[in-house]
Amino acid sequence: MLRIGEFSALTQVSIKTLRHYDEVGLLKPLYVDPHSGYRYYSASQMAQLNRILALRDLDLSLEQIASLLKEGVSADALRGMLTLRQIDLENRVREETETLCRVKARLRLIELEGKAATEVVLREVPLQWIASLREPIPAYRQVGALIGKAQSLLGPLNRHGPKVVLVHEEDFKDEDIDAEAGVYLPDSTSVPSPLRVYQLQPALVATAVHHGPFNRIAEAYESLLRWIDANGYHKKGPTRELFLHVAVPVTREDASNVTEIQVPVEKAVEQIGREVNV
Repeated sequence: MLRIGEFSALTQVSIKTLRHYDEVGLLKPLYVDPHSGYRYYSASQMAQLNRILALRDLDLSLEQIASLLKEGVSADALRGMLTLRQIDLENRVREETETLCRVKARLRLIELEGKAATEVVLREVPLQWIASLREPIPAYRQVGALIGKAQSLLGPLNRHGPKVVLVHEEDFKDEDIDAEAGVYLPDSTSVPSPLRVYQLQPALVATAVHHGPFNRIAEAYESLLRWIDANGYHKKGPTRELFLHVAVPVTREDASNVTEIQVPVEKAVEQIGREVNV
C-alpha cells in the first residue's frame, strides 16, 4: 500500500483533491490507520481515479460523477464520451487559433496603413490550359481541402504546375463559396469526371507576389485593392491564386510559402462606356 503522499506524487493528483474525493465518497482510501489517521491507497485504485479524472475533464459535477460511477460506467462508454469531448476541444482550439491569426493579420494591416506592403505589377497573361475541380466550399479556410481533393483526382498530372485556385465569387461570402482548384497544363489532355480541362482566356491582371504565411495573405490583397483603386481599374473575372512554393507539411503559418495573386482587371471608364452604349 502507498501513503497518500506517495499516491499523490505518482498519480499527479494533489493530496487536497484526494482528501476531498474521500470526503464526498468518490474515492475512499483502501485503509486508514486508526491511530495516526494516515490514508493508504493501492495501485488497484488507479482505474477508479482515472474514471473520476476523465469525467471531470468532461465538465461533469462531482454529483454527476458519483451517479455515473454508481451505475458502473463502462470503459467503452467512457471512451466514447472522451472521444466526443476531444473532437469538441480540437474544433474549439482550431477556431480560436484561426481567430488569433486573423487578429494578428489585422494588427499587421493597421501597422501597414498608408504603405504598400507588396509590389503590384500590371501585365498580360496568355491563354492557359488548366485541369481543375470546381465545387462549392463551406468557407475560405477550406480551400486546402478542395486542393487536396483535386490533387488526388489529378494523379500524375500534379507534376505539371503551378497549382492554382480560382475564386468565382463577385463579392465576399461567409459560406458556400464557388471555388476551383487545379493545375496548369502545357496542352489539352483527357481527365476523369468531375475534373475538366479547358482554356483560361488571356487577361490583363494586377498581380502581387506574397512571400510569407497564408494567414497574412490579406496584406497582398490590400496592396492590390489600393493599386486597382488608385489606377482607375476594377476587377473583371475570378481571382487566381498561384502557389509557387508551398512548404511540406502544408501549414497556414509557414513563412517560406510563396503565392502569386492575379486579379483580372479593366479600366473603369472603358466599362462605363460599354454600359452606356448597350
